[in-house]
Amino acid sequence: MDQFLGGLLIALQPSNLIYCFVGCVAGTLVGVLPGIGPTGALALLLPATYHLNPISAIIMICGISYGAMYGASTTCILVNVPGESASVVTCLDGYQMARKGRAGPALGISALGSFIAGTISVMGVMFLAPTLSRAALTFDSPEYFSLMLMSLVIVTYLVRGSMVKALIMVALGFMLGNVGMDMLNGRMRFTYGVPELRDGIGIVPFVVGLFGVSEVLEGFGTVLKKEVIASKIRGYWPSRQDWKDSGGAIGRGTVLGFIMGIFPGISPMIPTFMSYAIEKRLSKHSEKFGTGVIEGVAAPESCNNAAAISSYVPLLSLGIPSNAFNAVLLGALMIYGLEPGPLLIKTNPDLFWGVVASMYVGNCMLLVLNLPMIPLWVKVLQVPQRLLSVLILIICFLGSYSINNSMFDAVIAFAFGIFGYIIKRLDFEAPPLVLAFILGPLMEVAFRQSMIGSDGTLSVFVTRPISLVLLLVALGILITAFIKKRTFAEAIEGEE
Repeated sequence: MDQFLGGLLIALQPSNLIYCFVGCVAGTLVGVLPGIGPTGALALLLPATYHLNPISAIIMICGISYGAMYGASTTCILVNVPGESASVVTCLDGYQMARKGRAGPALGISALGSFIAGTISVMGVMFLAPTLSRAALTFDSPEYFSLMLMSLVIVTYLVRGSMVKALIMVALGFMLGNVGMDMLNGRMRFTYGVPELRDGIGIVPFVVGLFGVSEVLEGFGTVLKKEVIASKIRGYWPSRQDWKDSGGAIGRGTVLGFIMGIFPGISPMIPTFMSYAIEKRLSKHSEKFGTGVIEGVAAPESCNNAAAISSYVPLLSLGIPSNAFNAVLLGALMIYGLEPGPLLIKTNPDLFWGVVASMYVGNCMLLVLNLPMIPLWVKVLQVPQRLLSVLILIICFLGSYSINNSMFDAVIAFAFGIFGYIIKRLDFEAPPLVLAFILGPLMEVAFRQSMIGSDGTLSVFVTRPISLVLLLVALGILITAFIKKRTFAEAIEGEE
């Protein structure tokens, strides 16, 4: 608690409060606007953080992630369009409540449930992340390699589409991540004589193109019909009966979201759908779900906010990102010269505790700001989608160019924007690609250091107990995936 209070003093410094506010507002705006997502928002704002000190930069970045969760609920309830994938299930009952004239209580329970879940999750991060960090101090290169390999396998296993396509994305991510100078012997790899590639492909142009430009290109080809409920919204505070109906849902959603958010590779959609399904199963009036019941809003909104915060546990304690957003944040930490992993908490306690305390401050900000600003978000939702797309595209290219004042980076962003658009059309998923792009160089270094330390014998990965367990888990997941696929194929053939 002493360390948390010290972090609170850091988070309450005027400059850090301003950056936390900017991150929360930007995240909420991104959540309100369908299609961009928190990862795309981080890519757009990352160049603006390079001139800040690391603590202020990470505080602002974290504000984007949980701000997006708050903002996405507004779009779901008022427009029936999810601003972020984790909020898809909120549309089922949130929009129906709004159509019945209960948009105020729906928005209120969403904000209050998210605040309660966020507060409890911050406490969980306070106690769990340092404990994991101390345990991870016993890790060496073999354990880190095995841990990162297991994380990538879990990501490919949990993708919604084909696992083979996910593995292709992982392999491509490894190749792209290793473009440039070899970190151990100084040789050039995959540069093909292009001098701008000597330092590798920049994280910002890569992510801006993959998430920002590709979303805009996809939006140009679709017409989004938005029926905004813009009538006077009043009565945000839930009634006593609303609290009675949704209290248990908030508690269960918080616990489920926090636990699921810790595991790498789990899509934010999974815990929210699970939370909704659990409430429907436990309810005495399950037939009313989908018609506008308040617990159908409270459970998923609490769950996704808890998962967004608990996902920082493996990132800050082990240096392992659990989703695409945290993978980009991991890359940002490396750009700031910080060593991700257990040593981060030991060598930079001000950063860790300042960021953790800022999560609580940010949740308080969002609770105070979110409801009064709803009329503004309604106006934003009424802006033509084409105009917003053009503005986002301009910001994408300006952000990519401004990092090194290089037109080459803007070209890279555009190229990956086209690439991102193509892979979406072909049903490939971006998160495995991003995680492999960020973790690939780290895995290579861990592998080669392990080989140097063991005189080139691969047995070092199986003679160390922790490394062996992690590798067996990864192998078990792969075998399970292919057995399930084969069983499914045989079942289809049997029916035919």
